[in-house]
Amino acid sequence: MLEIYNEQVIDLLSKASRSSGGLRVREDQQRGFYVECLRRVPCDNAVQVEQLMEQGTRTRTTVATHMNANSSRSHMLIIVQLKQIFSKECTTKQSNINLVDLAGSERQRSSGSEADRLKEGTAINLSLTTLGNVISALADMALGKKVVHIPYRDSILTSVSPRWRGFDKFQP
Repeated sequence: MLEIYNEQVIDLLSKASRSSGGLRVREDQQRGFYVECLRRVPCDNAVQVEQLMEQGTRTRTTVATHMNANSSRSHMLIIVQLKQIFSKECTTKQSNINLVDLAGSERQRSSGSEADRLKEGTAINLSLTTLGNVISALADMALGKKVVHIPYRDSILTSVSPRWRGFDKFQP
């Protein structure tokens, strides 16, 4: 469970990443993009998953603005990995579910953004714009248009979001 705050990745289930300036995003040929040292917590049931989600949500960066008394100042990504083990066949099946909560876009004048809030709003808007550009490029590619560049590296949000690789092979 992570948040992207001012283009820094913070592990919401660990206090260490907040004080160290964030976690590093890496790229690997096999794994794609991943977050180095992101804490993984094994759970045995849905109640444990829900408790961890509540814990992480409580540590998420929020502040009051003119628009909202409790405004999230970051994007949040929760990765739930399900593993099913078939002991008779000695096989396992694994699935990942990626839950994403995007911070809303910011209008400087109506939100009363100044100083830190202005910096946060600018980072939010830039990452949402990049996300839109990535989606647009992938949609163009799916329609058969020639796309020179998919700008997923232009923002931490689009780098760590669920594997963009393979979307270029999507056929509607």
